Amino acid sequence: MTTREHATTINARNSHSRCLLCGSLNPRSLNLSFQTEENGAVSTRFSAHSELQGYEGILHGGVIASLLDAAMTHCLFNRGIRAVTGDLHVRFVQPISCNLQLEIRAWVLSSHPPLYRLKAEILLAQNVMAWAEAKFVQSQIL
Repeated sequence: MTTREHATTINARNSHSRCLLCGSLNPRSLNLSFQTEENGAVSTRFSAHSELQGYEGILHGGVIASLLDAAMTHCLFNRGIRAVTGDLHVRFVQPISCNLQLEIRAWVLSSHPPLYRLKAEILLAQNVMAWAEAKFVQSQIL
């Protein structure tokens, strides 16, 4: 018997095995692995490093946006939903220095299949450093 969590893990691996952020078959992957929280949100810890910088010592904004997007995608995976990002709004609250341990979490704001609205945050010591809201569209072709 397959548990929901097990099915989600298989789903994520099958559709993202070469993903730059979470792919197990990509040698350059950041190897993100998300855990499910009791309320249905997902979270992970991530160690930022200088190979991902934009300006000197600062994590690249595109990397920040990608981390937030990946968290929201995995939140949907957790529900057994495969979807693509249709709209992404990112707010950079504070510069994020490289070489820090960050927490990333995401949760569903609304669910009206095939449309989903989610929010994600990157936190440093419980301070929100960046956040994003996105609209996802469920996809049958993934």
